[in-house]
Amino acid sequence: MNAEEFVRATLREQAAEQPPASPGFADRVLAVRRRRRTRRFAVVAAATAAVVAVAVAVPLLDSGKSDVRPSGIVRQHGITGQPDQSPPRDLIAAGQTALAAYYTWRTVPQSDDRGIGVRTYRLLDPATGRYVKDSRWAFVAVAPGLRTAAVLEQNLPVRRIGLLDLATRKVERWIPVEHGIGGLAFSYDGTRLLATTYDANPDTRAKAQDIKGGWEWAPAFDTSTRTGFYDIDVASGQGAWTGVASDRYTPARDDFSYSRTGDQVYAQIIGDRDGKQQFYDLDGGEIAAPANERYLRTDVEARLSPDGRLAALGLTKEVAPGKSYSSIRDPRTGKEITKIRGGHLLAWADDRRLVAWERASGLDEPYRARLVLVTIGSDRIVPLSGVQKEMFDELKAWQPVFARR
Repeated sequence: MNAEEFVRATLREQAAEQPPASPGFADRVLAVRRRRRTRRFAVVAAATAAVVAVAVAVPLLDSGKSDVRPSGIVRQHGITGQPDQSPPRDLIAAGQTALAAYYTWRTVPQSDDRGIGVRTYRLLDPATGRYVKDSRWAFVAVAPGLRTAAVLEQNLPVRRIGLLDLATRKVERWIPVEHGIGGLAFSYDGTRLLATTYDANPDTRAKAQDIKGGWEWAPAFDTSTRTGFYDIDVASGQGAWTGVASDRYTPARDDFSYSRTGDQVYAQIIGDRDGKQQFYDLDGGEIAAPANERYLRTDVEARLSPDGRLAALGLTKEVAPGKSYSSIRDPRTGKEITKIRGGHLLAWADDRRLVAWERASGLDEPYRARLVLVTIGSDRIVPLSGVQKEMFDELKAWQPVFARR
């Protein structure tokens, strides 16, 4: 699909979603604005214009009269949402992606000022469409298709990986390893599994002073004990370990992930800005990022669109009363193509829609957010979950795990 076709398809879809125009509609001009690193933008729409100067078209922002705020379950156009549930009890899904699991944290003290963060997972039951608590696992990664999860037992790092059947809740196979594992990630096609190895538990917690002068548990920023990774073929369970040395730029938990093609891996590094990444070849050597991933960020989970033509980047602006906007860019040039609603882009539902955290509070209120579906070219949002009450408290908030279905 070329740029002109993309624009036409976008406008046709938007038009199909709109009710008949009321008298005087053509005379009304609606404007939208947006947040964080205070850049101003303007998107100008003319009824006869569909000219684009970049490789991917810039869809025009439809202001929408207001946020979509249904109560109860949402089921429409491949969307299943639970706007009254936080944390969710029932299936949340949109397009190609689904909330496959979520987890909450608790801290197990080891001394007066040190502890270990422990996750408690709720996994999607494919038969009932409900999230079921399963406290056996310290770490869970869900494969595309929502049938299998790779799991690690409690007390990280561990020396075996379980392949869990999500329908039966039984481990179908164990993959033993020689180096202790603390994190897991599937390749984009689900055929390979990347297991990050550590010498000690990467979820160490330390007492830290909060903004009110009290004390709370927070991730420790000690020197990482990460040692490398296994690249494992899921079907055979066979894989090789590659050592990668840690340094002062490596966070305590710094799991590896596959590139889109699976030919490289990457991890976060601490640097002059948030979300910096370092790529490695499968032999552990540092390499330049692939051309279509060099402008991505490790702290924006959505990354590339399914067709690879768009890149989800970070928050750029917030406007009153409480709207956030993030940047959509050309992955090869880093040039901004358009802006989209949402403060934190989590997963692509398809090539035009994403699941995001979006604020549900005013700019002058404590930050609270909910999962929403956002669309390129539209200012409307569809709430998918209830409001997260403790968004910035890791030990009180629930953390989503998405997978392609």
